Amino acid sequence: MALPAAAQDWFWVQIEARQTLTGAQDRAREYAGRLDGVAGFYLGDGFYGIFIGPYDESGAETALDRLLARGAIPADSFVKNGQFFKQQFWPIGGTVTAPSAPADPVLATPTTSDAALPDDPVDAADETPQEARASEALLTRDEKKDLQIALRWAGFYNAAIDGSYGRGTRAAMQAWQEANNQEPTGILTTKQRAMLFEQYNSVLEGMNMRLVRDDASGIRMQVPTGVVSFTEYKPPFVRFDASGDIAEAQVLFISQKGDEGRLVGLYEVFQILDIVPPEGPRNLSRSGFIIEGIGDGIHSYTNVSLQDGAIKGFTLVWPQGDEGRRERIIDEMSKSFERLDGVLDPDIAPPGEDQAVDMVAGLAVRQPQMSRSGFYVSDDGAVVTTQEAVQNCQRITYDREDDAEVILIDEDRGIALLRPRDSLVPIRVAEILTDTPRLQDQIAVAGYPFNGVLSAPTLTFGQVVDIRGLNGDDRIKRLAILPQPGDTGGPVFDDSGAVIGMLLPRADGDTQVLPAEVNFSLDAQQILDFLTAQGVTAKTRAASGPISPVELTRRAADITVLISCW
Repeated sequence: MALPAAAQDWFWVQIEARQTLTGAQDRAREYAGRLDGVAGFYLGDGFYGIFIGPYDESGAETALDRLLARGAIPADSFVKNGQFFKQQFWPIGGTVTAPSAPADPVLATPTTSDAALPDDPVDAADETPQEARASEALLTRDEKKDLQIALRWAGFYNAAIDGSYGRGTRAAMQAWQEANNQEPTGILTTKQRAMLFEQYNSVLEGMNMRLVRDDASGIRMQVPTGVVSFTEYKPPFVRFDASGDIAEAQVLFISQKGDEGRLVGLYEVFQILDIVPPEGPRNLSRSGFIIEGIGDGIHSYTNVSLQDGAIKGFTLVWPQGDEGRRERIIDEMSKSFERLDGVLDPDIAPPGEDQAVDMVAGLAVRQPQMSRSGFYVSDDGAVVTTQEAVQNCQRITYDREDDAEVILIDEDRGIALLRPRDSLVPIRVAEILTDTPRLQDQIAVAGYPFNGVLSAPTLTFGQVVDIRGLNGDDRIKRLAILPQPGDTGGPVFDDSGAVIGMLLPRADGDTQVLPAEVNFSLDAQQILDFLTAQGVTAKTRAASGPISPVELTRRAADITVLISCW
């Protein structure tokens, strides 16, 4: 039977959805045996929904709260507008009645099978363990699973969610009873089940969890609309940014066409986003990935899967430490996540919008606190750089990918030795010059002056002006060159491609500022002495003829490393 047109303005409490008509009718019949106002409608896409109602919108919210508090409906029930309902299948041959006021859920007149569900839950003292077990026996398997989920959320249960009440579940019930000053029988009474679900749902107060359907991305899912709201389409993301008191809150719908290769590519993109701190578990498979990022005041969770050429999923960003609400919201989002037809059109974003190299689809890329340069000095990936590049770092990386650790810092020389945490074999290592460079020799510094914006090092050319510093220090060479701070720690080449030193930071004092072209490099012999003391055998060679600029650029790219301090 078709739904009356006026019913499109009504609201309902959805308690279940089934993918077969027979199964949905059976479940509707069970609910109708103990609840008034049960109705069933075809929702499309092969789903049949079971509802209680109708109500106006505020009445539906009230009904949902009261039914959940009584433990009369599944914990993941939610309010739904009837505008997308199709044919009515329950009651068979029945109709729907316009909502009445006040909207209040009413439990059906008790029969022998539902006597344990009166309008007002009985006191625990009035329900014996035998009566509690009898009322528990009336629960469906899914309702028993919901109880286990609530016990797990409360911290009393850590076994499988299977709807089977064995010793582990009974022990969890007893522990919950003891923690809540109830008689520890290991069998929850009707009132105790309501108390547990009230605790379970109370953390979502103000979250206003609502089912959001986005046809552009082909995703339907519950979203905490009390703290986030739709902002924009930024393929492959649908963005819901903070709109309430929780400034860190953010939700992304993720939707794009793809295969395993694009799935891996998306996984790598998430590693560098500002909303995904580097600490936290990661799991990548051929069919999807899960990433948690924990740190800097946020805890983000991303779940993405690949099915039938479509990559879809979601991200929740939440304040770090607010685990109770975060876990509940993720649970609701995960259970309600549904794939619809279609993926997000990459051209849906408006043309001419601002773009930046430090943004991906409108999301900021995580940036290090400092970036400097370094160069490979051994075949196992050891790198030398300036000491300032690695001070006060929680994490150090080569080229923003490979984690490294500090082996030694020589503050007198201003040099640091790093090694990769995992096995790494560089394409080429520096060949350090054993001869003294000549005054006015042409040199080039290789480095990353733009903090890694460019994927390859840049060469900056200059001259050797003096083989000593301004105060006569023969451990350094004075250069006439105009590098950037990001070049510091990079190799200084002569025209043959040999390394004659390492670029040092600017030597300006508190009261004097040197001309911009006056810079200094640590002498090659000082680098060799430092490496030898650490057991590193560096490659060396004497001066030879000049090489072409193309070959010098190639060598610089092979041995120069972007050093990032996070």
